[in-house]
Amino acid sequence: MHPSFRSKTVCQLSCKYCVQPICTRGMKAILLADTRVELYSTDTVPAGRVQLVAEDYLTRNCNCRIRDVACLGCGNVIGYHVTQPCDVCMSACNNGHYWMFHDDSISSRERLDPAGKSLY
Repeated sequence: MHPSFRSKTVCQLSCKYCVQPICTRGMKAILLADTRVELYSTDTVPAGRVQLVAEDYLTRNCNCRIRDVACLGCGNVIGYHVTQPCDVCMSACNNGHYWMFHDDSISSRERLDPAGKSLY
């Protein structure tokens, strides 16, 4: 993992539509193919919280294959999963997070240790 990712705050992510918890290992991220796009990501499958929907499709900015992800609490599409990263994105500086959540569909809260300090 690139050293710059070790200083990123870990967040708890919830669906903005129904408040269902999505994951406890989220991070604020930017889209590699378009750094103007902010989102959240995680490296773990949010089991029982989300489901892949529809079919894979290609992104507009690169050759990654992705599939939409819906919240199982309310059914709204809240992000996507990179099912097959392209060579360009794999060779770029990345954190290995392939579960991506749209900034406008997710609420986040910093995770704290028992002493009240941010987890990284």
